[in-house]
Amino acid sequence: MLPAAPPGGASSSAPELVPAPRASVPPNDHVLLALPPTAASASVLRSLRAEGVSVSPVSDGIGVLDAVRARGPALLVLDVELPGPDQSAVLAAVQSEAPNVSVIAVTPRERRAGLLGLLRGDRDDYLLRPFAVDELAARIRLRLRLGAPVENTVLRQGELMVDTEFGEVSVDGRQVSLSPTEYALLLALLATAGEVVAPDRLAKDVWSEPASANLVQVYISYLRRKIGPERIRTVRGEGYVLEA
Repeated sequence: MLPAAPPGGASSSAPELVPAPRASVPPNDHVLLALPPTAASASVLRSLRAEGVSVSPVSDGIGVLDAVRARGPALLVLDVELPGPDQSAVLAAVQSEAPNVSVIAVTPRERRAGLLGLLRGDRDDYLLRPFAVDELAARIRLRLRLGAPVENTVLRQGELMVDTEFGEVSVDGRQVSLSPTEYALLLALLATAGEVVAPDRLAKDVWSEPASANLVQVYISYLRRKIGPERIRTVRGEGYVLEA
């Protein structure tokens, strides 16, 4: 349930992109955070604002639909157990009234099964509670960076394939499970496939908070283990290249 990727760079090694007709694009990049008023919520809010993202909080379920109507956000982060009305009904109302708004639903594990049937595979996502703030921030940044979904779109780089409608990755025909951060990093590399991309650029594209070159290197190593070390080449002193 992860979103579509942007077209690759101008390099001749850019991944093949086969899109279906594009859905309409949300009117802005505003994020509505319908989370309880906790330190974790405040940290996400600060991180996004520091990156220049337009974001506003909602701390109870009653005002969610009104805030969506007033703000017209590109993305709604909705805790399904906010106080107020049944948030499943609020989610359905948002999807019906504002179909261009993507949703990340925050849910306890015991409500996951019931929630899955309410989410749109091409636009929505969910996150189990408790969660790491950086994981939620990474998913928010990924959706904002990639924008509106392109249905049935597959990115191919050699034997590496990414189905961006469902966020599925396969290597040599074998499906690979990536964390949200690893997935965001892979898409950032795909967008510049065949070109050297500097660690600071990857840090800016993938992480919501300032990230060091060492952190980028750690996640590059995680990604190499899953898609194959030969697919990501290190150019000493410059950065990384995703190769076919």
